Amino acid sequence: MNVSPRFEVAGFGAIVTGGASGLGLAYGEVLSAHGARVTLIDVNPDAVAEQASRLQADGLDVRGAVADVTDHPALDEVVDEAAALYGRLDVAFANAGIDPGVGFVGAWAGGERPRIHEGAIERYADERWNRVIDINLSGIFATARAAARHMRPRRFGRIIVTTSLAATRVEPAIGSAYMAAKAGARHLMHSLALELAAYGITANAIAPGFFVTNIGGGHAHDPELQAALAKEIPMHRVGQPEDIKALALFLASPASEYITGQEIVIDGGWGLGVAD
Repeated sequence: MNVSPRFEVAGFGAIVTGGASGLGLAYGEVLSAHGARVTLIDVNPDAVAEQASRLQADGLDVRGAVADVTDHPALDEVVDEAAALYGRLDVAFANAGIDPGVGFVGAWAGGERPRIHEGAIERYADERWNRVIDINLSGIFATARAAARHMRPRRFGRIIVTTSLAATRVEPAIGSAYMAAKAGARHLMHSLALELAAYGITANAIAPGFFVTNIGGGHAHDPELQAALAKEIPMHRVGQPEDIKALALFLASPASEYITGQEIVIDGGWGLGVAD
């Protein structure tokens, strides 16, 4: 039996937040390469325009849109525009996020736990907390809400949330807000799955571990850090955005219609694991 048609996304309308780089760009690339019509949404106007133009030059149906996921009315507007342009919205990758830098991955490279700094919680500023929560959790909520409005009437849709290994691998060096936001995003995904299943809409999450992207200032591009982490991973390699494309295509396609409410952990050379 040829199962290839089950992975067909040609003609699908899709949006990807945080789509100008890293995992978000990988999601947009694989969907558009398989015939989906994709809107990359990003806060960086130059980066999203550059990536959309590059993919358009390859003959792919990709457009860029500028919105900050913390500006919910602006986000609603660009999602509504995409749905109106495509006449449908089938897939939403709620991916936009920030992290606090090198603390998490640096803490467990080499197997050593970080030193807990006395008074760290007292010095954790409201501004820092609110920004991380607003982008990494409230932004996920706003993206899913905007997408569900268009998916529910058609009784079909795929919402894929980018969470993180940090939601389960707790380290004090990473910062309270990031872990709380990613754990909250996982629980939000579970709630979406329960609410939307009756409408044929699935909600799942991809929880990356260490991937080489620009997030957190681009520290993941450091060869020494990659080498240290690779020693702790059975396959002795760190993750690249290219590695996540097949999983993204599966979750966006009809092939995944029997899966909802699942968080799929993909931690570089560790491979896949499912946490529910």
